[in-house]
Amino acid sequence: MKNEEQLIPVREAHRFDPAALTEYLAANLDGFTPPLTSVLQFEIGQSNPTFLLEAGGRKWVLRKKPPGKLLPSAHLVHREYRVMKALKDTAVPVPEMYHLCRDESVMGTDFFIMEYVDGILVTNPSLQNATPDQRRAILSDLIRVLAELHSVDYEAVGLADFGKPGNYFARQIAIWSKQYEASKTDDIPSMDRLMEYLPRNVPKDDTTCIAHGDYRLGNTLVHETEPRIAALLDWELCTLGHPLGDLAYLCQAYHASRGGPRTLSDLAGPETGIPTEEEYLEEYCRLTGRDGIPNWPFYLSFTFFRSAGITQGVYKRGLMGNASSARAKEIGRYTRTMADIAWSFIEKGR
Repeated sequence: MKNEEQLIPVREAHRFDPAALTEYLAANLDGFTPPLTSVLQFEIGQSNPTFLLEAGGRKWVLRKKPPGKLLPSAHLVHREYRVMKALKDTAVPVPEMYHLCRDESVMGTDFFIMEYVDGILVTNPSLQNATPDQRRAILSDLIRVLAELHSVDYEAVGLADFGKPGNYFARQIAIWSKQYEASKTDDIPSMDRLMEYLPRNVPKDDTTCIAHGDYRLGNTLVHETEPRIAALLDWELCTLGHPLGDLAYLCQAYHASRGGPRTLSDLAGPETGIPTEEEYLEEYCRLTGRDGIPNWPFYLSFTFFRSAGITQGVYKRGLMGNASSARAKEIGRYTRTMADIAWSFIEKGR
């Protein structure tokens, strides 16, 4: 498999004073030996700028808020730090958390330092450069890790106050409707219909778990020599939520593709090693002891609606000039596509 990780010079909008950071880390980060010999930015990622630091022959990853005026409840890096630190001794693979800084005088925003995990970043969910056996094993481990996350006792790991238990979908629909309106640049009729329909049709199932919020292959690192997940990353949207929100989000790739004309539904089968969506749902239910998933079209509709809200925010930040990637403006055009797909599930179910 090919590592799709891209490291670039620090973007102009995200530049900071390396001398001030070096002085701070020397005083606050165990094992840090000045000077900083390299600071590069990860190209992948649209929200919180992330950097690879090297000093004294060691590597660390720094993740921070973006600059500029931010939407409410967004880019809360201290929440990412907290949840990954809480999951350290569970079966969920996460990097080790080293230090959280909430003193904005150092870099201009909050930031944290975490372990650099050796692994392969694969952004295409079809795992184009893997063998069928590798695909089957990696995708099976991806659903296993999700089931492990949803099985964690959030109270036992100290996250009882990490969110509001219950009523997850109603709250999320309200949040993303508000976020969409705050970032709106064009009229999208399907978004208007969804904002009216979804809150009136939330299923009664009110299960609560730790919900990652952006669970997909592209937010993991695959082990370098074994077909398994080495680390689960990008916890910005994590909260106490409903497990089927994560599951539906993971299954988006069966219904839409950003990396090419074919979806996972087009590619699934024994010859490719990619499970069908039905097989994926059955495996998740087996691992979590869930007896089926009624109202699956609602969860798919919700997750595409939510993705439309997210991509609209990325697009607006791109227009404002402070998004984490030059591809932000390109990604913005997916908002209408996501909203139209979300509404199609509602129409098919009627």
